[in-house]
Amino acid sequence: MPKSMIVIPARLAATRLPDKPLAEIAGEPMIVHVWRRAMEADCGPVLVATDSQAVRDAVAKAGGEAVLTRPDHASGSDRIHEALLETDPARDFDTIVNLQGDLPTLDPGLVRACVAALHEGEADIGTIAAEIVREEERTDPNVVKVVGSPLPRGGVLNALYFTRATAPYGEGPLYHHIGLYAYRRAALERFVGLPPSPLETREKLEQLRALEAGFRIHVGLVDTVPLGVDTPADLARARESLEAS
Repeated sequence: MPKSMIVIPARLAATRLPDKPLAEIAGEPMIVHVWRRAMEADCGPVLVATDSQAVRDAVAKAGGEAVLTRPDHASGSDRIHEALLETDPARDFDTIVNLQGDLPTLDPGLVRACVAALHEGEADIGTIAAEIVREEERTDPNVVKVVGSPLPRGGVLNALYFTRATAPYGEGPLYHHIGLYAYRRAALERFVGLPPSPLETREKLEQLRALEAGFRIHVGLVDTVPLGVDTPADLARARESLEAS
């Protein structure tokens, strides 16, 4: 049976919301809420990979495990890879979940759906998406759309493209991509060794590097989009949600 590990990359510097992982929500730092949601997913051990001793200390205080990584990584995938080299040099874990550190209200079931998409057939990467129901999201470049063809068993797409544009053309559903990934270990190791690709640079979407390199990405279809905290307004909504629960 494949063995999974969830790794949460947490970078302290953020342009729109400085010190974001340590932002207080319902009495605890945001990174601790994300760590708890990851633990509730029950998909294996959870590790926080961070460039900050303060973040490491906050996770340790909550009972979690965190490892310090270099501050100059270009992406969360690179940070995760460094953390794995330190904590799992024997490569005991062959499924690695990349869970963003700014999803404090995450439904743990979404992590399980991501892992399930990876293991639906011969995929290199699993991810998730939800059907767009709000008309304004169809044309919003901040809402990444995934274009894919359905797999035979249903509920999972084989990804053909990711874009900030409105796609595909014509009548029918559009799908809002959710930036949660499950990698086969070998695929992650290959991915971080690749240079940025032309379409990745153009769309500013890291997952296009994988598609351009021939990776197979399966997309599990889910019913909800988690709240990502990128701005002070997002943080206020997360506080309202968690303080009311």
